[in-house]
Amino acid sequence: MTSTTLDPQGPVALPRRIGPFRAKRLLVALILMALAAAPGGLGLLTRELMVDAYIAVSCFVAATLLLFYGAEKVFHFDLGEALSRSKGWQVPLAALLGATPGCGGAVIVVAAYSSGNVGFGAVVAALTATMGDAAFLLIATRPDAAVILLPLSFSVGILSGWVIDRMGAPEFRADTSAQCELAPRIGAVRMRDWLFLALAIPGLALGVMDLANVDIAALAGALTIEAIALAGTFTGLFIWATSKLSAMTNAKDPAVTRMAEETAFISVWVIGAFLAYDYAVAYGGLDLEMWFKGVAPLLPLMGVLIGLVPGCGPQVLVTTLYINGLVPFSALIGNAISNDGDALFPAIALNPRAAIWATIYSMVPALIVAYGFFFFAPGFLN
Repeated sequence: MTSTTLDPQGPVALPRRIGPFRAKRLLVALILMALAAAPGGLGLLTRELMVDAYIAVSCFVAATLLLFYGAEKVFHFDLGEALSRSKGWQVPLAALLGATPGCGGAVIVVAAYSSGNVGFGAVVAALTATMGDAAFLLIATRPDAAVILLPLSFSVGILSGWVIDRMGAPEFRADTSAQCELAPRIGAVRMRDWLFLALAIPGLALGVMDLANVDIAALAGALTIEAIALAGTFTGLFIWATSKLSAMTNAKDPAVTRMAEETAFISVWVIGAFLAYDYAVAYGGLDLEMWFKGVAPLLPLMGVLIGLVPGCGPQVLVTTLYINGLVPFSALIGNAISNDGDALFPAIALNPRAAIWATIYSMVPALIVAYGFFFFAPGFLN
């Protein structure tokens, strides 16, 4: 069954869903699959990039999310309640939640603020410390940079939160009675979730061996690796294209389901960023390195401004450019501090004034830290 919405320009009906699929997401998934199946160099390059994205990023994202959500279920802890009881430790705890890869921690803090359980400094700390989903990509591909950037963002988040509270934080309390549930429940674990997990387990093993400099192609065979990675990628595309969620999952859903949904969502953006960069270089003749060298002094500012854009896509792209040596660490750290990833969408829904002001406040430390690295440590981690 297909649901439709009316085009405001005329009576033409635009499909929103095609059977179980979301129409726009289905189109994107079909395009990606067609590119992977294309003959010649285009298909070969696309498949190589999909394999790299799955082995190097997606499987590590899945493992991290499953560990985090599984622990939440096993130990039955409520982070929102823990924040409300922490009093003087609210800002450091909020920054720690924000620094956790993904958007879930920052959303918890904004929800706790809207419920009156934490102060505004905690919101600023969480949104300043978070790198969103781009953190997964950095951890998987440049752990040497991640081990510096994430603690630094965490520290800047704490200081920013304390400064805001000391200055006399403004109040942007929301009408909680008017709030609706941001993420609808999915329910029991589905077959697609189990399949995604079953493929992610050997994928993770291959990813770990690859990080240990083991020749996985010689060990498992290139065709086997490609089969596992592409099967996992296409399963993720199916989950994403049929999902009724926008980005985040419901905390009441099973850990395996939440892992599959969020990993699939993140993976689409990672694949898109990988393809955009390599296609531009291979087929567009784009010399990004030369172009970026011409605007080097503006790169930290550009990283900070891109960080203000809601969503994880632009932030994943900045991280991809850094991994490929096209932007300096100063631009990456500026982007990491100013960006809120996908957390900004639910944060705006929960409390728009608090979310917007908090992300504006995060610009100040982002610019200070970014240009500090640019002028005083220009070659650091580049």
